Amino acid sequence: MKKIEATIQATKVGAASNAINDLVGGFSILEGNGRGSGERQTIRAGRGTGSFVAEYNKIAVITTIVADSKVQEVISAIADAVYVGSSGDGIIVVSDVDSVTNISTKKTDLDAI
Repeated sequence: MKKIEATIQATKVGAASNAINDLVGGFSILEGNGRGSGERQTIRAGRGTGSFVAEYNKIAVITTIVADSKVQEVISAIADAVYVGSSGDGIIVVSDVDSVTNISTKKTDLDAI
């Protein structure tokens, strides 16, 4: 099993969610602030006379656990859904998962997801 974590622009959550909805058993989305290689937003201030660059970008992290055989399909679905061609499109990280337990059903590993 693999854990997939995709850090993407917050505005692309709907597209990514729709892209993987039928591919995975479930997923979590956490929204927050982040700072990476993407260009940060310029914000107007002081009645429109001044502006400043935001310290952070609005991001979302989508997390899911899948069977090894589905990893590339899920990665491709997310990447295709959120791609705009800029350095701030995001990043996808895949890591190994040793064990999973569904608390309510007591099922483990692939049966739990």
